[in-house]
Amino acid sequence: MSERKRILVTLITAMITILLFYAAHQIILSMDHSRDHVKFGFIMEGDESTPYSANYIRSVEEMQQQFGDKVEVIIKNNVPDASVENAIRELAQEGCDMIMTNSFGFGEAAKKVAGEYPDIQFCEATCNNANTEPFYDNYHTFMGEIYEGRYIAGKVAGLKLKEMIDQGILLEDEAWIGYVGAFPYAEVISGYTSFFLGVRSECPSARMRVRYTNTWSGYSIEKVVAEKLISEGCVIISQHSDTIGPAVVCEKANVGHPVYHVGYNQDMIDVAPTTSLIGTRINWTPYICAVAEAMLADVDIESRVDGHIHGNDAGAGFSKDWVRMLELNTIIAAEGSQEMIDETIQAFEKGSVHVFKGNYTGTDPINPEDTIDLRKGYTENAEASAPAFHYVLDDVIIIEEDE
Repeated sequence: MSERKRILVTLITAMITILLFYAAHQIILSMDHSRDHVKFGFIMEGDESTPYSANYIRSVEEMQQQFGDKVEVIIKNNVPDASVENAIRELAQEGCDMIMTNSFGFGEAAKKVAGEYPDIQFCEATCNNANTEPFYDNYHTFMGEIYEGRYIAGKVAGLKLKEMIDQGILLEDEAWIGYVGAFPYAEVISGYTSFFLGVRSECPSARMRVRYTNTWSGYSIEKVVAEKLISEGCVIISQHSDTIGPAVVCEKANVGHPVYHVGYNQDMIDVAPTTSLIGTRINWTPYICAVAEAMLADVDIESRVDGHIHGNDAGAGFSKDWVRMLELNTIIAAEGSQEMIDETIQAFEKGSVHVFKGNYTGTDPINPEDTIDLRKGYTENAEASAPAFHYVLDDVIIIEEDE
């Protein structure tokens, strides 16, 4: 055989091989890799008696209702940070296909175990480490853009303050709001800042005091902190903490004028019927159901998530139903509150609300040289679902608990 024929045969053989490989690849891609059943393991920092975990469990139950016997669920409740790694390993050994955790404090352990079990998918709520080294394809993070709901809750509080001033119940310089915060983390700072800016948009004379409990869930200390804020002149109390303690304190306050409450995660009107104005919550259902759909179809999780995707991280706000307002207490809310809520939600859906913008400056509490001028504006959740705004505005007073 001549050299030319040998080359021609070699080329034809190579082309046939490539075509066969391509055809086989296409056949593999076209095959149905879907599965009939997915086993979910959930790890909660609380249980159905605590507002944060109860709100999360609500979405787990909605996922079960939607997918029926296609999903199996195991839930481990009341898991402390120190025990979460063992709890995650137990779920992995029990054959879970997907392990989901619901607390920021679980993120480090969840990612560590994810690296050891590449065939199991892991989804961590509220954390910010999915897109940092080491990167694992099977580790994901997610969170609703809750600053939107807190801003509206703040506007409801601001309208109430304005009404109290107009009625002569308060003087303008008595429009103090108090905030029971869990930890001085960006998630909490972002939350009370958006709440405060919402208040200010309706009541420009409002001022805010913040006290930290240094725990996500502590009924007694949350009550004590709320009581201190009220004794310092605060007439509306809000919270980023996980019990009804602050609401109970507001309902029982006896300081010569009403003290109102704005909640988080669950409707608190039942425990504070004369003082609970409104609340907001993350709706975890869109994400959890998207995860179930992706797992059953055996496709990438983010490919089924309707939200803002940042690599292996996802989030969204009102526009995708990831954030919801809780019931407005129309008996005590200021006139026009519901109309304002509806209009502001529509504005968020259109992308026309700019919360972190105004004549404000702030400082990073850990690094005083790191400052921000909000006249230039700041876009929260621009790069991740976890809140990143960590500046304490000059107009906000932080009070240490030994003071």
